[in-house]
Amino acid sequence: MKYKNCWEVMKCGREPNGKNEELGVCPAAMPGEYDGMNNGKYGGRFCWNLAGSFCKGVIQGSIAQKINNCLDCAFFNIVNDEEGKSFIFTHEEAKK
Repeated sequence: MKYKNCWEVMKCGREPNGKNEELGVCPAAMPGEYDGMNNGKYGGRFCWNLAGSFCKGVIQGSIAQKINNCLDCAFFNIVNDEEGKSFIFTHEEAKK
């Protein structure tokens, strides 16, 4: 099964060559330490842990500022459901 990344589901356009790339490429769509997390490309299925992601048309701030919105996000819940017991929620879990 191919898992979709946040930019594929949310259609934000902040992936490389996306329609909103001029706002900056989202950290979730860039190579980094969370590549592969929750079966995603780069941080594309771990976006709730990345400051500067793009949600509801607004560039988000720090993780602490945005996490409540993320918990209500349809994409977050999709990833949680698809990953089941393997779901990685926090940075601490990601480092195990």
